[in-house]
Amino acid sequence: MGFARTCSVALVGVEGVVVEVQADLEPGVAAFTLVGLPDKSLTESRDRVRAAVVNSGGEWPQKKLTVGLSPASVPKAGSGFDLAVACAVLGAAERIDPRVLADIVMIGELGLDGRVRPVRGILPAVLAAADAGYEQVVVPECAAAEATLVPGVSVLGVRSLRQLIAVLTDEPVPEEEPDDQGRPDPLLAGLRLPGAGSATGMHSMGAAHHDQGHDLADVIGQTSARTALEVAAAGGHHLFLEGPPGAGKTMLAERLPAVLPALGRQESLEVTAIHSVAGLLPPGKPLIDLAPYCAPHHSATMQALVGGGQGVARPGAVSLAHRGVLFLDETPEFSSHALDALRQPLEAGHVVIARSAGVVRFPARFLMVLAANPCPCGRFSRRDTLCECPPSAIRRYQARLSGPLLDRVDLRVEADPVTRGELARRGARGESTAAVAERVRAARDRAAARFADTPWRTNGEVPGHELRTRWHAAPGAMDEAERGLERGVLTARGLDRVLRVAWTVADLRGHGRPEASDVTLALQLRTGVPRGVPMALGVPA
Repeated sequence: MGFARTCSVALVGVEGVVVEVQADLEPGVAAFTLVGLPDKSLTESRDRVRAAVVNSGGEWPQKKLTVGLSPASVPKAGSGFDLAVACAVLGAAERIDPRVLADIVMIGELGLDGRVRPVRGILPAVLAAADAGYEQVVVPECAAAEATLVPGVSVLGVRSLRQLIAVLTDEPVPEEEPDDQGRPDPLLAGLRLPGAGSATGMHSMGAAHHDQGHDLADVIGQTSARTALEVAAAGGHHLFLEGPPGAGKTMLAERLPAVLPALGRQESLEVTAIHSVAGLLPPGKPLIDLAPYCAPHHSATMQALVGGGQGVARPGAVSLAHRGVLFLDETPEFSSHALDALRQPLEAGHVVIARSAGVVRFPARFLMVLAANPCPCGRFSRRDTLCECPPSAIRRYQARLSGPLLDRVDLRVEADPVTRGELARRGARGESTAAVAERVRAARDRAAARFADTPWRTNGEVPGHELRTRWHAAPGAMDEAERGLERGVLTARGLDRVLRVAWTVADLRGHGRPEASDVTLALQLRTGVPRGVPMALGVPA
């Protein structure tokens, strides 16, 4: 009887569980049994592994073979166990020393010819292996750069099963020539999902993608909207832009990722892990260090927004926008169920998806930007009468955005239509993205210093109770906002959000704590009602 074991990783959301892959050979009729809650693609590994071993020059054992995946109570999905199953079988057949395999984690899919193909979720799988104390990991060669992002782990990238067998048996390692016929390497196909290009709005190019030829200086006018964009970036506040078509709402949203600071090391690993699991990590870019940008179409379902789907739950748009920007253009056209599903992640910073197979938790701390027309025709305004929509149609259109959802949005501004004079004026470009980004970075540094001994880093993350009890505004600064609470203009949550925005305005202006002018500007940004305060933040006070 032969026995061998090695390890692989089962992903549950973006978290990994180390799985011990055990192979047992017994005398009897040749058969291959795979146990341990495998899904369909994992069950099919029996045929892939057998063909890969034979085509790699190995001999398939003609005995009763049982492969167990332990712990058996954890559902296992995907083809990433192929490499571990093949090596465990070869270890049980004594082609490889079983003692060499015991402390190695192997992740990869096998082709019928023995080539090792990449799978999604390499980074979170290696992170799970490192957390479990494993120091040696074998991954596909084209995914080795992603695996090496995890410190303290020795990564071996292999292109074929025969290469791995040679390494484990101290034999000469054969050379595997890449495809040199001018076509893309077919092994890279495992890193991306079909239909996951930039046209879907679900890409991970982040600020780098939107900063090419895009600058805030290109936005004409829109002083209020530009100020709201800057405050949103500095404090992590959600933003609602309302205005007629062509006013520049999408232009502003597309330029927001470049205003956000670059991601820290831990944040980059979080974002990269999510995009790796989703199959959206572009080849050649193993680490995402810029804020991601996700703009789903208004026909997206609730599962597409918050995550889920049939079988293994997949991250949705709110998780793909983690640490970045989620832009919902034409927001009233989204399903009301999909929009209301955003309430919980907006407050908690994560999404919990319950399925019969288990519960999955995805990170979802994003900056949300909503954009909407004021009415179905888009021409409704307090200053003119171009709109021909009946009042009932306007009310129905605006009612598609529920009050509880809008109450979670800190900033609401109206994007005014651009006039002919503003378009014709030369030399009147606004501040550049670089200038605004520098001011945002300085404001975030002030907030980070204030929250140094807390789990929060931006004003938008701080709970209202903590903000009211530990960080106070100047005496009398909140009087006007508190009167708004008494009159019913603000809810208790709204009052807390006004205080958060006031702290961000104070950070941008260089004030030690919010003053009356900072709170007044925060109220104007929160309610959208003009209060006679200047909107420009170009020069700190």
